[in-house]
Amino acid sequence: MPPSHVYVTSLLLFVVLRICHGGHILIFPLEGSHWVNMEIMIKALHSRGHSVDVVRTDKSWSIQEDSPHYSTITVPVTEAFNHDFINPIVRKVIDIERGVESSVLSFVRLQAEMFSAMFNVNRIICKMATDMFEDKDLMDTLKGRKYDLVLTDPALGAGIMLAHALKVPMVYNVRFITSGEAHMAVAPSPLSYVPLTGSGLTDNMTFIQRVKNHFFSLIWQVQDKLLISSQYQAVCDRFFGPEVRYIDLLQAADIWLIRVDFVFEFPRPTMPNVVYIGGFQCRPALPLPDHLEEFMQSSGEHGVIVMSLGTFVNEIPAEITNEIAAAFAKLPQKVIWRHKGGRPATLGNNTLIVDWMPQNDLLGHPKMKLFVAHGGTNGVQEAIYHGVPVVGLPVFFDQYDNLLRLHEKGAAKLLTMKTVDKDDNFLKAVQEVLQEPSYRENMQRLSVLHRDRPMKPLDAALFWIEFVMRHKGAAHLRTEAYMMPWYSYHSVDVALFLAAAGLLVLLTVFLVIRCLSTAVCRYKVKRD
Repeated sequence: MPPSHVYVTSLLLFVVLRICHGGHILIFPLEGSHWVNMEIMIKALHSRGHSVDVVRTDKSWSIQEDSPHYSTITVPVTEAFNHDFINPIVRKVIDIERGVESSVLSFVRLQAEMFSAMFNVNRIICKMATDMFEDKDLMDTLKGRKYDLVLTDPALGAGIMLAHALKVPMVYNVRFITSGEAHMAVAPSPLSYVPLTGSGLTDNMTFIQRVKNHFFSLIWQVQDKLLISSQYQAVCDRFFGPEVRYIDLLQAADIWLIRVDFVFEFPRPTMPNVVYIGGFQCRPALPLPDHLEEFMQSSGEHGVIVMSLGTFVNEIPAEITNEIAAAFAKLPQKVIWRHKGGRPATLGNNTLIVDWMPQNDLLGHPKMKLFVAHGGTNGVQEAIYHGVPVVGLPVFFDQYDNLLRLHEKGAAKLLTMKTVDKDDNFLKAVQEVLQEPSYRENMQRLSVLHRDRPMKPLDAALFWIEFVMRHKGAAHLRTEAYMMPWYSYHSVDVALFLAAAGLLVLLTVFLVIRCLSTAVCRYKVKRD
């Protein structure tokens, strides 16, 4: 056989073997930026010969129905987690932050708004899960496909319950669960040095800050028990029986692929089934479209600033956008701004407004000088990967805490919606980060640390997904600690037992001494 034929035959055999050994994976994703990183993982799984099905709603705004990389299972819904849901929340949060109320009243209103938002988004997801479980034809179809794995984002819990219904091993692509940051459900989390999301604290806390951290822990627990887990438990009670606890299903994932690493996150305890894949969506920059490349090159020695507030935020108040545009107009740098609201009246000739941009490719361009960002996990990780310093403008959820971590490492300047348009704060922050070399130096140091690892994070994610499929789970890596009642987990019962035993010994010794003393005294009285 000629060498060329041997090569072709070998290549075909390799492809066939990969397809034959590929798994059948069910994906239950979230919308927006969560879908952006999940789609990257789906494409990688498809390239390795796996067959992928994706659950979406008929109101999905980011998950395409047709794709060469996956098939879709579309669930009809009456409500969905989309821009119609999120935009009013963003407006309310910004209005509250920029209001004239006292800080205490503002905090209470913000918490009430977030409580309401979390309740409603999980109500929508529970309704979707209920509709799925009631659809016998759909469930029979899913069971008939004999999936090897469910890969889900547990920030919302329908995928968790679906994996249980199908009796299939489960892997998380996760940063947050329904009740907070992922570590809080899977790893020991001492509140003395593990800051809660929303607390705005670091891992180096004073006494008062530790009190604040415990207070935020209480808020998260109340929100979870009253507003979130109770909704999912009602679905479990109805379809699986009251003996099945939602919290147990949540903690039963075989592998947690957590979208951070310890270049970004504060050091903390972890567990054997936690795999850190922070920055897995990052890659070297690809060539830009001609019009963007021409714009980048036109910046000369001054370079370019990129601004984006992510996929969830479509609009911010006009007074803020006008202040930002006016500040950009005073700079020698060129600016590319992803903005979907009204065109700012103060927009300068150096600023290009776009509906969409290849963010990763722009951040990796040699002309890139600064990233103005809202603090979403994807954008923060891309900034670290490419070594671009950040001016942070958080809106809600985890964004402030993400930016705080960069700020503590000297790689970002942090602003708030309340003060961004006052006293030239935005312009001063941008100029400080551009002119002070330490910001870029610190971010590039983080970039070197982030890249210096034995395996690329995406490769690690793929390995562990395939590991779970090969071994039908990873039970040997899961701790059973969370099946214990709280008093056993914290050894309260042991402490009480030892204390009681110690008291019993002391009481026995005391009684023996007292009896001996009494006997001696009686003996003396009789002699006398």
